[in-house]
Amino acid sequence: MRVLFIALSLWCLYGMGRLPDEEKLQSISPPSVAEIKRAIDRGVLFLLDTQNKDGSWGDHTKTALFGDAFLTSRHAFRAAVTAIALSALIEMDTKRAEHAIESGKDWLLKNLPSVRRVSNEEIYNIWAHAFGIQALVRLLRISPKDQRTKIVEVIHSQIEFLKRFESVYGGWGYLDFDFHTRQPSADPTSFMTATVLIALFEAKQAGIKIPEEMVKRAIVVVQQQALPGFSYLYKRSLKWSPVKSWEKDSRKEGKEGSVNLLGGSLGRSQACNVALKLWGDSQITEAVIKNWLVRLYNHHFWLDAGRKRPIPHASYYSVAAYFFYYGHYYGALAIEQLPLASRRPFQEHMARILVDRQENDGSWWDWPLYNFHQAYGTGFALMSLKRALE
Repeated sequence: MRVLFIALSLWCLYGMGRLPDEEKLQSISPPSVAEIKRAIDRGVLFLLDTQNKDGSWGDHTKTALFGDAFLTSRHAFRAAVTAIALSALIEMDTKRAEHAIESGKDWLLKNLPSVRRVSNEEIYNIWAHAFGIQALVRLLRISPKDQRTKIVEVIHSQIEFLKRFESVYGGWGYLDFDFHTRQPSADPTSFMTATVLIALFEAKQAGIKIPEEMVKRAIVVVQQQALPGFSYLYKRSLKWSPVKSWEKDSRKEGKEGSVNLLGGSLGRSQACNVALKLWGDSQITEAVIKNWLVRLYNHHFWLDAGRKRPIPHASYYSVAAYFFYYGHYYGALAIEQLPLASRRPFQEHMARILVDRQENDGSWWDWPLYNFHQAYGTGFALMSLKRALE
């Protein structure tokens, strides 16, 4: 019985993210600087070669393996992945991308203001508004003065959309299955809310006026979804069953654990920790950031097990494939929250994972989303690898 009690105790600690403090980062053989630069070069070439003639990235011409459930939101997806790819090329700071950046900027400024909620249930436009703001902030830094007024105008329009589509509970969710109200009754998710908070923080740093009360509500949403040890709930309503698996299909298939436990939170905890840290939450200490980076790299096989699976949440801990490069990108942002002297081991792990998973065509992808997946996967990976060299 004593052995069983110890085993159950360790399982609970693992699940809630409360691993022993002495867990150390595993030893690896890191890629060389030359390998990382070569991977970045191939990724940049992929984005340059696959940009659409109109300046955007991706389309809906390929049939998704999971059907056409998200086809109505294709405009929001195109805007979001274009923003991610554009952000990546701007960060690469290479002359050969200048034409692609200019073309992408023109498309984004023209099309981002027209992205809307497409149905009572689907609110995927939030991704476009959040990533759009981040791309526009980067454009502000490199654009001549006579173009900045237009860029700032579009940033403000995206903030207004975020205000319009904020959940009645605060924060943001991407599906409204409840009451289909004008202001969404969407269940706010920790990670989408964190994504928006990070974008708004970057805009504030660029001198953009941010709705402070909306930000305060969003911070509370993320804080309320934090479990002991800073694993985060997937969404608000799961607070009543934080250690119970919510994905019926996963249970039927014998998948283990819950989406809220450590294995399921690996792709979310980084974004949530970064968002709260940026907005001044004193609970997100250097130790918290380090501990979750150790967990991301030591236990990333839970994310890897779901990578490229076409059905969302079909893997262990109900992990969805699209959390892989998203989670590692926000892991890269988490590394930036550490002192320079503490970053190198985490940068090496991140680089090893990403260099090893680059596709033969130079892209990275984790979830077959029509023809959008390679653009966002490559964008996330490039921005992560850049931070591995800093």
